[in-house]
Amino acid sequence: MDKPVFIGKHTRREFRERMASGDLLGCIIPVAATEQHLEHLAMEHDARSVTHVAEEVAKQLRPRVVVAPTVSMGISEHHMRHPGTVSLFPGTFLSVLHDAIRCMREAGFENILVLNGHGGNVAPCEGAWGQFLLRLQGNLHFCSYWDLLPKEQAEPHLKTKRYPGHAQEFETAFALAAFPENVRHDAMADQQDKEPLDATEEAGAALIEAIVRNVANYMTEMIEGKRVAEIPPFFV
Repeated sequence: MDKPVFIGKHTRREFRERMASGDLLGCIIPVAATEQHLEHLAMEHDARSVTHVAEEVAKQLRPRVVVAPTVSMGISEHHMRHPGTVSLFPGTFLSVLHDAIRCMREAGFENILVLNGHGGNVAPCEGAWGQFLLRLQGNLHFCSYWDLLPKEQAEPHLKTKRYPGHAQEFETAFALAAFPENVRHDAMADQQDKEPLDATEEAGAALIEAIVRNVANYMTEMIEGKRVAEIPPFFV
């Protein structure tokens, strides 16, 4: 039986024994948002997509990597005019993320990748990352999954050549390939924004394959000591 890739699928004994054996060398913490994605995509899109990437990466790197629970609420104040959006203030989000990383450090992980799936989380995380490194130490990295997708791998699959966007061709193609039940085709045809109509399942599958491969390579470099976070010095 394959070992679970999600921490929450372990019993406490199973997780304790895997950590003690040296089996587990890295952890991915997905972070995203729950917010409007135009009329045609489910509001869970950011959280669902980044969790999908994290899961597939952990499967590729099994048994060395596991996935922590997704932080599915992000910084989305700019979408609050659309009812149903769930937004955290930056300080709240960073506190939750800090504690999630702290728990994984205390569990024994040196290599922790915070994999982001929502643009609104980027600036606050980048601004706080030096403080996180000082307080938590370890090989801690933050990146959005689309940042590991270079243009030469993405643009051949996108008619608009634009990504990640917001509920546009890229995200719609991702959903069509990974969780098509989240796409409302009738709404996509009726809404004013027509760019999502350029999305195809085939493009989404190709984009996801490239993203997973690149994130897996990034995580492997972390584990092998080829990509090490520089911890800021303390002032004396």
